[in-house]
Amino acid sequence: MIEQQAALYIVATPIGNLLDMSMRAVDVLKSVSLIAAEDTRHSAVLLQHFGITTKMVSYHDFASTRSAEKLLEKVRSGLSVALISDAGTPLISDPGYKLVNLARQEDLKVVPIPGACAITAAISVAGLPSDKFIFEGFLPNKMAARQAQLRSVLLETRTLIFYESPHRIIASLEDFNTVFGGQRKLFIAREISKKFETLTLKSLEECLKFVSADANQQRGEFVLILEGADKDGVVDSKHNEALAMVGLLLEDLSMKRAVAVAAKITGAKKNKLYEEVLARHKSSS
Repeated sequence: MIEQQAALYIVATPIGNLLDMSMRAVDVLKSVSLIAAEDTRHSAVLLQHFGITTKMVSYHDFASTRSAEKLLEKVRSGLSVALISDAGTPLISDPGYKLVNLARQEDLKVVPIPGACAITAAISVAGLPSDKFIFEGFLPNKMAARQAQLRSVLLETRTLIFYESPHRIIASLEDFNTVFGGQRKLFIAREISKKFETLTLKSLEECLKFVSADANQQRGEFVLILEGADKDGVVDSKHNEALAMVGLLLEDLSMKRAVAVAAKITGAKKNKLYEEVLARHKSSS
C-alpha cells in the first residue's frame, strides 16, 4: 500500500453489491490521511467489510463552507483526503460539489477514482438510445413543479434520465403519463445491483399499471429512463406552434416579420412556415 499524494480523491463506492468495489478504491481509502463521508455510520459498514481503518469524518454540502475549508486545509498541508457518498459516485445527485468547486478554485489536485454509478449502470441495459442523453436528477416534490419540469423537456429528443424515491414513484409515473402520454417507452431500474433488483422496459401506461399493482415494485431507489421525443413529431409540434403564433403576430406585424419572429421563438423552419402561411392567406383571399 502506497501513501497517496496530497490531493482530494473522489471515490466511487458500491450502490448495492459490495463486490462492485474496485481494488483501487480500497487501496486509496486505506492509504489516504482522512475520509470524508456523507454518513459516517452508513460508511462504517463498508469500511469495516474491507478492513479500512482510516479516520473518517462527516461531510455534507449542506454544512458550512468552513467544513469544506477544514478538509482543504489538510490537502494544502500535504495530506490526502478521500470523499465518499452513501453509495455510488459522489456529486451525482450526492454531496461534493461545493468541496470540489473550492478545490478547483485553489488549483488543488482532485483525482477521480471511478466505480459504480446508477446512471451508467441503468442506461447500459435499458435498450433505449444511449449515444445522447440528459440527466434531470430528482424531480420536485410538488405535482405542479414536477409537471412543469417535465413539460420543459417534452420536446427533448435525447434520452431522459431521472432519479426517483419510493414515496414519490407512483405520483411521478402519473405525471409522466399526463405530460408525455402513455405510449412513450420507459425503463425502470429499481434497486440496481441489490437482492431485489428489477429492470423493466414498457410503455408509460404499462409501467404505471405494473408499479401500481405490486407494492414490492414501489420500494427502493429508482432510475427512470425515458425515451426521447420523436424527431418528426418535434418538427411538427414546433411548426404548429409557430403557425398559431403567426396568427397572433399578424395583428401587428407584416407576414414576413411575423413568420421570422415565430420561427426564431419556436425553432420552426422559417421557409416552410412562410410557404404555409402564404398559402393559407391566398386561399382565404
